[in-house]
Amino acid sequence: MKWGFNFRGPRLGTKLALMGLALLVVPWFSYLQLVEMERLLIQGQSQAQLLTAEGISTLFNGREDLFNDLPVTLEDFEPLYAQPLENTIRLDGNAEDWGKAQDGNYLSFGSPAGTQDADFDLLLGERADYLYAHMRIQDDRLVYRDTEYLRLDNADHIRLNFIGAGGQDGRMSLVFDESDMVTGFAMDNEWRYAAIGSADNRVQGVLRRVAGANEIVLEFRIPLSLLGSRQYFGLTFVDVDDVLQRDVVRSTQTLPTKADQNFNLVVLRTPEVRNIVQGLGYSGAKILVIDSLQRVRAEVGATRQQTEEDDTTIRAGTVTRQLTRAGDFVRSVFLGTGSDQDPAQAAISAPQESPADRAIRISLQGDPIALRNRVSSNEEIILAAHPIVSADQVIGTVIVEQNIDDILRFQRTALEQVLLLSLLSLFAIFLALITFAGRLAWRIRNLRRDASAAIDVRGRLRRGGLLNEINAGDEIGDLARSVSNMLEKLKQHNGFLENMPRTLRHEINNPLNTLSTSLQNLAEEHPDIDSSKYLESAKRGVNRIGSIVQNLADAANLEEALEAEELEEIDLNELLASYVANCGGAHAKARFEYHGSPAPARALVSDFRIEQMLDKLIDNAVDFHRAGTPIRVQLECFGDLAQIVVANRGAALSKNKLNTIFDSMVSHRGPDNRLHFGLGLHVVRIIAEHHGGTVTAVNLEDQSGVAFVIRLPLVVSFSKPSSMDSDRALRAER
Repeated sequence: MKWGFNFRGPRLGTKLALMGLALLVVPWFSYLQLVEMERLLIQGQSQAQLLTAEGISTLFNGREDLFNDLPVTLEDFEPLYAQPLENTIRLDGNAEDWGKAQDGNYLSFGSPAGTQDADFDLLLGERADYLYAHMRIQDDRLVYRDTEYLRLDNADHIRLNFIGAGGQDGRMSLVFDESDMVTGFAMDNEWRYAAIGSADNRVQGVLRRVAGANEIVLEFRIPLSLLGSRQYFGLTFVDVDDVLQRDVVRSTQTLPTKADQNFNLVVLRTPEVRNIVQGLGYSGAKILVIDSLQRVRAEVGATRQQTEEDDTTIRAGTVTRQLTRAGDFVRSVFLGTGSDQDPAQAAISAPQESPADRAIRISLQGDPIALRNRVSSNEEIILAAHPIVSADQVIGTVIVEQNIDDILRFQRTALEQVLLLSLLSLFAIFLALITFAGRLAWRIRNLRRDASAAIDVRGRLRRGGLLNEINAGDEIGDLARSVSNMLEKLKQHNGFLENMPRTLRHEINNPLNTLSTSLQNLAEEHPDIDSSKYLESAKRGVNRIGSIVQNLADAANLEEALEAEELEEIDLNELLASYVANCGGAHAKARFEYHGSPAPARALVSDFRIEQMLDKLIDNAVDFHRAGTPIRVQLECFGDLAQIVVANRGAALSKNKLNTIFDSMVSHRGPDNRLHFGLGLHVVRIIAEHHGGTVTAVNLEDQSGVAFVIRLPLVVSFSKPSSMDSDRALRAER
């Protein structure tokens, strides 16, 4: 099937470059292997954590007493639930870092509407042996402590009641200064003066005003070591509005309404359960024991031990971070994000259920589970939960949380190494391929130039072999040797063809001489047949054969003959004028016109060869000119060039004939002129080029004839006012 265009395909260097780019599949398979290795490592860690959770749960199986060890029933106390805090709490008055612990867990105290002064909302949390409190207090006028007074009850403050670790009553006031810092003081029995002169540095907190509202926000923490194992705790906010009088206006407390109790009960971790799991934790893991009401009864360890180092390792903008992002993107595009959640379980899960909540829910249903949980963009952990059973009932669950930083760090390091090594190896391979392709292309181009230089523009062999890549041992060397052998054989064949005219002349001249002598003797012996037409025809035939053989020999030996001739400086104007004047006698039926140059046109030429060249052109013009039209010969000088034009009216030539008319053995006379071998114009080209000139054939502008234009260099340059090209110079022929 033939297409409308020729498609040759890419070059050799492009093909090799594409092959080099195909090597990118190697790091891709390496990345897939790393992903599979990560999956296997995480699966192994998940199984190990699940076995750890199962082992810990066996310690609590059947131990209902450990989950019902509160000193009294909750109905006898006003419970204050302290929520487990997952994040590090920054004391700044903002509860955003409390996470889910703040959702619906505030306890309100004071008036039912919660809009009177001293009404407050309280949120308690527990983390790392500290009890955290976040309070939203209604107060239209905040009165700070006056440092000039020793009394601490004449300003807005917080009173804490608790039973200490030794069983004694504990009293502490949290007072506010103008720097909005909270300071804790142990108080006397009347809550007036500090029991100790210095503040308790273990108590820390901060106060923050809410713009545009009669509300202040208080956030503080106290160590759990202040509270005994019973965890009795009470909190009161005392409001003072008059800066001068400093009288207590109103107070709101969390103490129970029942007269027989003086404290709240802070529902926190269970000490006995915590003591059991205290020695089971290990680095990078956190163990949680949760009862059937989803309350955290014990917590040991932490999933992150070196936060600063990890943040430095995986900070945004580093190479490792960028590789992680690239890996996550590739995985999400080509491999899917991959969810650890079972589709059947996902269907029954709450829409906003977190992995931790899901693990607790499923394990409290009696099924062990292990899944991954991305805590943040920089941290991912594995949750393994196993139920605690007693008498075929689930009384709690054990959750083992462990980060997979080691696995992810290994993956990132391996990915970085694979990428680095892949890039280096690919760059080296790509550079080697480009070098090899350049070297190969350079050798092929040299071979092409060498092969092209062996043949001139006329198709003649200059030498019989190649000079480059002959001794190479690869396929290019084989190709060079084959081409060289071919050129050698062609040179031998061309030498045979070039010597053939000489051989033919020698071989044909002998019988021709015999034939010519025989005809002459026949005419002398028989004078009566000397005028016979048959004898005359035989003589003309012998002369014509001799002329043809001589022309072939002259064409073959012309270049050698020209090399031996000496050139002389002559005036072309005089030579052409004399030559054209003598043409009338040689061609009686043709009319000639000559237009010479007004200035002398001196050139270094061989006058005999110039006349021989003009003979060929004139013979050609006489054969093809239209009867009754003159043959024009014109000489013009343009700078250092002389231009000779021989033009005749007649049939125009096609483009193909114009390009091949000066080739050897090419004739466009048709089948009726078999005795013309196409050597005349070939001789013209050889003579013109030998003199340093050129010859071209052009059609006249009106396509009424053909002109042959010969340009020869002059000895002395003459500047002329007009400089016409060959086509413009031929307009005078019309």
